[in-house]
Amino acid sequence: MSISTSMSLLSRKSQTQPWLHSLFHQNSVQKKPLFRLLFAFSAFLVIAAPAITNFPGSKLLAETAISQDLEAASFFQQGVTRYNRKDLQGAEYAFRQALQRDPSLGAALNYLGNIFMEQNRLDVALQEYTEAIRINPNFSEAYYNLGLVLHRQGQKDAAITAYRQSLVIDPTKVAALYNLGLVLYEQEQLPEAIAVYQQAINLDSSNANAYFNLAIALQQQGQTEQAIATYRQALQLDPQNATAYNNMANLLAIQGQASEAISVYRQAIRLNPKNASAYYNLGVTLYNQGDIKKANGVLKRAHTEYREQGNIEQAEKIEQLMQQIAQKSGQQQPQASQTTTPSQTPDKTSNVVQTPEPQTPNQLENPVSVEPQSTSTTSGQ
Repeated sequence: MSISTSMSLLSRKSQTQPWLHSLFHQNSVQKKPLFRLLFAFSAFLVIAAPAITNFPGSKLLAETAISQDLEAASFFQQGVTRYNRKDLQGAEYAFRQALQRDPSLGAALNYLGNIFMEQNRLDVALQEYTEAIRINPNFSEAYYNLGLVLHRQGQKDAAITAYRQSLVIDPTKVAALYNLGLVLYEQEQLPEAIAVYQQAINLDSSNANAYFNLAIALQQQGQTEQAIATYRQALQLDPQNATAYNNMANLLAIQGQASEAISVYRQAIRLNPKNASAYYNLGVTLYNQGDIKKANGVLKRAHTEYREQGNIEQAEKIEQLMQQIAQKSGQQQPQASQTTTPSQTPDKTSNVVQTPEPQTPNQLENPVSVEPQSTSTTSGQ
């Protein structure tokens, strides 16, 4: 569905939500990603699942009844049941039938948007969420889901506006905070992203992804000690995050804590034995510590992994690096072992690359598959 069509859906109640008009006219040109620093930045570009409005399981006539029309309520409940069973076609039919009997069922429109989201029919999903908002301007889940569609479409400024509006209505929606932090990070608004991630963590201190993304933003801001501490918190919650170990080890190496950095790199490799970036970074750190023999062995493994991954350019760079080490090891190894200490900053005049190399990040176009999630459990999982 075109943006102009979305606008026409809102024309009847434009005075209620004037921000939506400007939202659909904002510049949707994507900026280049920021991964310029020489670290293994690999943010969890996870967009939280669409929010589903919780209603009583079978209490169609409870005081929170979805509709005063009994047939509409019955079809709505059928739609929810079929949706939960992954019968998307049956769920769509039931929700359509409910809306024919009660066109004011904004929750049914929200579910329809979720169905189309799962089918990657983003334009149609956008239409359903927009109509749900027109019917109920205080529908936090619909604003959140609208932001999700816009985010995935690359309309990041508009997505920010939608996420913020969801949070105006429900400031405790952690998923909206998580995704807002993510899109702010993508827009290079790092201080704002940091503040939002911190809010998300204050509401849900068990969100490992929020800690991890916060650590990356802090690292890019140059707040090294805070970033290390935040990586540690992320790893307490998710000890299997090999990239977090790699990133934290990079910072430890830069801070002169080479011994711990080496240990942390090795943990990253234990978790992911194919992690070429971790092998390379470990090799560089070992070399800077004067351990030429071990450095050479680790760099050989990095070379192998890069070749297997098809990264010939990086593999050739490592070949050149190893040749330089071989040429100088006979005459310079004693001096290296005497002059290089764990607290010493890497020598910038050396022919050896002294900083960890970048790792290609996951991209927004390949998010974790969308799964249904109720409003009571939505988070940046």
